[in-house]
Amino acid sequence: MNWYEQAYSEEGRRRPRWGASALLVIAFIVVAISAVLAVVRVPYVVMSPGPVADTLGSQNGQPLVSVSGAKTYPTEGHLWFTTVNVLGGPQRHITGWEALRAAADPNADLLPEDQVFPPGTTDQQIEQQNADEMVGSQEAAVAVALRSAGKTVKEAIQVAGVSDLSPGKGKIHAGDVLTAVDGTKVSTVQNAVAAIRKRNVGDPAAITVRRDDQVLSFTLKTVDVQGKPAVGLLLQPKYTFPFTVKIDAGQVGGPSAGMMFSLAVRDLVTPGAMTGGQPIAGTGTISDGGEVGPIGGIRFKLVGARRAGASWFLAPKGNCGEVVNNIPDGLHVVAVTTHAEAAHAVEQIAAGKGASLPGCS
Repeated sequence: MNWYEQAYSEEGRRRPRWGASALLVIAFIVVAISAVLAVVRVPYVVMSPGPVADTLGSQNGQPLVSVSGAKTYPTEGHLWFTTVNVLGGPQRHITGWEALRAAADPNADLLPEDQVFPPGTTDQQIEQQNADEMVGSQEAAVAVALRSAGKTVKEAIQVAGVSDLSPGKGKIHAGDVLTAVDGTKVSTVQNAVAAIRKRNVGDPAAITVRRDDQVLSFTLKTVDVQGKPAVGLLLQPKYTFPFTVKIDAGQVGGPSAGMMFSLAVRDLVTPGAMTGGQPIAGTGTISDGGEVGPIGGIRFKLVGARRAGASWFLAPKGNCGEVVNNIPDGLHVVAVTTHAEAAHAVEQIAAGKGASLPGCS
C-alpha cells in the first residue's frame, strides 16, 4: 500500500467514527429538547377544526333533536352544526410540543391565552358560561322554529341577573318577570330593551315586574352602558312551548349552533324533508327574533364541514369577511341573516337551485 492509499484508508476509517459520535450528540440534544418541550407549559391556545354533529341524526344512540306530544315528519340528508377545537385554557397551558405542532399546521391558529379567555377566569367558569349559552341558544332555536311553522309560543321576560351598577340593585330580583316599561306592556326582550332606550342617559324609567303573585313598580334612573341608556338588568326570554322539544348536543357548549338547531326543529315539525337529501352544514347564533348572528372561528368550521362531506355551508352574513379566501374546494357558502333566509336556502338547495343563493364576496 503506498502512502496516499494508506492516508485515504485511515481517513476513511476515521470518518465513520466521527460521524457516529456526531449523530449520538445530535440525538442526545434532540431527545433533551423533546423532553423539555413535553414538560414546559406555555400560555397559548390552539384553535383548529372540530368535529361536526348532524342535528337530524343521532349521537350515542340518542337523537340530537326529538319532539314529543306533536306530529313529526321524516327527514333526510344532513344539517350539521360545526365546532372548533380549543386546546389549552387558563388552568391547562399547552406544552411546547403542542405549540410547535400548531405553528406548523396551516389549519390551526396559535393564540396568546388572554386573546381567547378573559383574564382571571377559570376553566370551570368558562365551561359554565358555555353551557348556559348553549341552553339559551337551544330555547331560542325551538321558539323561532315553532313560530316559523305556525305554532304559538308564549313568552315572558325574566330577570336573569341584576348588575352591581344597576339602580335596581336590591329592589329587582333575579327571577322577577318584567311586564311593562313606562306603563306600556312589553312581551319580548327586544321590545323591553327598545323601550328603555327611548330616552337620554340619566332619565328615569318606570319598570313593572311580577314577583310570584305581586305586581311591583320601580322608577330607576338610567345609567350609561356603552353609550346607551340602561337599567342594568340582564333579561332573558322565558318560553312556554305547546309541546316538548329536546335537544342533546352532548359536551358542546356556546351559542353558535342555534341556527342549525332551529332548522332541524322546523324540518321535524313540518311536512317534507327540507334538505332533499343534501349534505348541508352551517353555523350561527339565533336570536329570539330569528336573527342569525356571527360567531368565532368560522374558517375552522368551514374546514371541518368539508372534511365531514358537506357540499353546502350556511354562514352568518356578518362573518363574510372571514369566509372569503378561506372556502375549501368543493364547498359552496350561502350567506344568511335570519332563520327564514336559512330555511329558504335549504329548500332552494334541495330543489337544485342553490347556485342562485347569495354567497360571501
